[in-house]
Amino acid sequence: MRAFLRPSLNWLLVFLPACVFLEHAYPESHTLIFLSSCAAIIPLAGLLGKATEHLSDLAGEALGGFLNATLGNAAELIIAIVALRQGLTDVVKASITGSIIGNILLVSGMAFLAGGIRHKTQEFNAAAAQAQVASLVLVTVGLIVPGAFQHLSQGTMPETISKLSVSICIVLLFAYALSLVFSLYTHKQLFSGNRAEIAELHSSAAESHWGLRSSLVVLVASTVLIAWMSEILVGSVSEAAKTLGMSSAFIGVIVVAMVGNAAEHSSAVTVAIKNRMDLSLGIALGSSVQIALFVAPFLVLLSYVVAPAPMDLVFTLGEMMAVILAVSICGNVMNRGQSNWFVGVLLLAVYIILGLAFYFVPTK
Repeated sequence: MRAFLRPSLNWLLVFLPACVFLEHAYPESHTLIFLSSCAAIIPLAGLLGKATEHLSDLAGEALGGFLNATLGNAAELIIAIVALRQGLTDVVKASITGSIIGNILLVSGMAFLAGGIRHKTQEFNAAAAQAQVASLVLVTVGLIVPGAFQHLSQGTMPETISKLSVSICIVLLFAYALSLVFSLYTHKQLFSGNRAEIAELHSSAAESHWGLRSSLVVLVASTVLIAWMSEILVGSVSEAAKTLGMSSAFIGVIVVAMVGNAAEHSSAVTVAIKNRMDLSLGIALGSSVQIALFVAPFLVLLSYVVAPAPMDLVFTLGEMMAVILAVSICGNVMNRGQSNWFVGVLLLAVYIILGLAFYFVPTK
């Protein structure tokens, strides 16, 4: 009974039937449908992440690390694919931006704040964090170049921009593949964190360990349900945005990104409170790297197959500036190897400022 009453994201599963009911009984209530679908995706993403973790434990260290790296942002990828099929490339690009800055500023900020309240000063592996930051710097270049090329080369044919975007995507995917070799094989000691603490974390959940069949069932079921809820979310996002007075940029950068990352957010904050900052930052920064090096280029290439029109890597000036600022701040913060609650406050303040800027972007 105590376990049942303990606060959990699974409580939000009640919004799953509520969303289905609203979709069929009150199809004109776009705002309620949008909000309920967002709430339903959050626990489903958490279940998908847990199933991936249990499969990773069963698969062994190397394959398990690959599974975590590949499926770590599966919920966001599913939402983005559904949006691509509907031709909402602006929302997809905004969600990519939002995931990157959200993990860097929001998740890291909350982790520093929550952990710093309980522990005066927390330490983490600065070398591992800087390796993640270096990957993010590469991505910043990849995101800036197509937009800068378009703005500087007035009259450039769209075909040229598309070719440039595809070429950059191939480079990013190649870099992502090598990053897996770096983190899983040649320099895995940088990302292993405190092995004793991680072993303790796993042993504390041993009683609820899932077998192979249970993990696969939850993985498949949560994936299907996320895809279903994503269809409903995307179908209502345009009308809901108009009703709420939000731009597509704010919906993508803030709302959709937070929904897809909510489960990871809670995990990073939880382990930070337990003073496991290497693991916490590994979740936050690792997710940003995966979004930037894998999810973004994969979606661009996939758009040639599933989208009404191909998506490129030309982001808005505001989105580019947000990523540049977030990565720059991240580099300055992570090189110290120490954190406290006030650093978390500052990161959260920057995130709120950027969120306000996107909120006041004029709606189309």
